[in-house]
Formats: sequence, C-alpha cells, structure tokens
Amino acid sequence: MSDPVLAHELVEAGAERTSGSRAGRAPGTERWIYFLHGIFGAGRNWRSVARRWVDADGGRGGVLVDLRLHGDSTGFPPPHTIQACADDVARLARSTGPAPSGILGHSFGGKVALAFASGAKGLDTVWVIDSTPAARAPEGSAVRMLEALRAERGPFGSREEAERALGAHGFPKPVARWMSTNLAPTGEGWRWRLDLDGMEALLTDFFHVDLWAVVEEPPPGMVLHFVKATRSPVLSEEACERIEAAGTATGRVYLHRVEGGHWLNVDAPDAILDLLDSAERGRAGGHGS
Repeated sequence: MSDPVLAHELVEAGAERTSGSRAGRAPGTERWIYFLHGIFGAGRNWRSVARRWVDADGGRGGVLVDLRLHGDSTGFPPPHTIQACADDVARLARSTGPAPSGILGHSFGGKVALAFASGAKGLDTVWVIDSTPAARAPEGSAVRMLEALRAERGPFGSREEAERALGAHGFPKPVARWMSTNLAPTGEGWRWRLDLDGMEALLTDFFHVDLWAVVEEPPPGMVLHFVKATRSPVLSEEACERIEAAGTATGRVYLHRVEGGHWLNVDAPDAILDLLDSAERGRAGGHGS
C-alpha cells in the first residue's frame, strides 16, 4: 500500500484554486513556494498571503499544504514527528512535480520547513515565521489548547457552543472561532475532527527537536529568513542573537522583525508580502535581502 499524500491546494496566477490529494501543477510557473501552517491549523490559513504573492508575478505559484493530521490530511500512520512531517512534504513534492523553490513555515510549520530544508534539493529560500529552531520546555497556548480540547470533547449542539466551551478555558473569541473550523458534524452533534493523541505526539516532538544545525550551517546555496513577531515571545532575544550570529558567519541567514502578534498572516500580511518580494528581488539580483 502506497504512503498517503498530503492534501494541498494550488494557488496560481489567474487560475481558480485546485485542491485534492494529487492536484497537478500547471506548466509555465517558474517558482513555487510551499506554505506550511501551525499546529491545529490548515493550509487555507495562508491562502490570502499566497494569493497576493502569486498575483504579483505571473511566474509564481503557491502550494497550501495540510500537514499530517490537519485539515484534509488524515490517515497518516505514526510516528508523528517533525521529521515525519518533513518527509510528507518531500513526498508531496515528488508527487506533484518539480521540488519547491521556496518554503514558508509558520510556528509548528517553521520547524517542519527547517527539517525539510536540511535534505531538500533545489530549495533556495526558507522562511520561518515566528518559530524557533531551539528545543524548549512544552508550554504556551498550543499546550493549553490541547488540554482544553481533551476536557471539551463534545458533542456540541453547535459551533457556537464549542466556542463558548473554549472561551471558558480562557481563549479569546477569535481563537475559539478559528478552532471551531476543526469541528465536523456527526449524528450526535459537532465533534472535533482532530486526533488528539497524534497532536500531542506532534507537539511533544516539536518542543523536543533542535534544528540549530540547519541554521548555523545551511545547505549550499540556501538562504534562510527568520521573521520575529514583535509582540510574541516565541522567538526569544537569545535565539534572535544566535540567528544574527549565524547570518554574520554564513552571509545567508537573515532576521526580520515585524510589528504584530504571533499570527502575522493576520496581523501584518502587507509586511510579510513586502519581505517576500524584497527577497525575490534580491535573489534575482544574485544575493539575499
């Protein structure tokens, strides 16, 4: 039995989106970027940014990826690790055509992007959005959300009821509303369509894995861009200093600071797009930005 392929959506200039587990690539697109979401998210979280980036240049294409156990990427066997996620992305690249030119990962997806980059061929640009390559103790909103989901399994009479249940655990309405996209209707009501044990395994490995080696010795010809959200504690100042030191040593690692919270795709999409465009111009000119 063949290994499953990640669900994904293609974003192309002047074209309606194509989705599915084996959506093909159209000819004529020169540069493809894969967009990887954070934990509990889905590829569609980055659709607006990807669409605007693609529409700015007819030679660009985007692939919105649902990582394993997220969105429509179900049925993936364990182990549920960062490396397994990276291997899934590599399998997707092989199934859809040429390898991506660039990859962008947010939060959990940032570590997946780094793990993918360590063994990727033909990849020249990596974007890590408000994520750290460091190992650290499990903490933060993702851990608290997993605890809340275990406590509030449902069924719920409506999406709003599920949102109120998460609100009782201290999550603001926008976060609870976003999480409700992970609900599915059943005969008994609305239930989470998340594999909570699998999510816990992914989070455990996310906090455990250290990927500084990729940052401090990036593969030949590859440029790494880290983006720190100024109102987020995820990327510590100590980590920022280490990233900047890697940039000084290699000339191919950059740190950008963007005003906003952790969800920069929502808080500061214009700033993200400006960075992406600037890097593209720098790459075309033969150097990073």
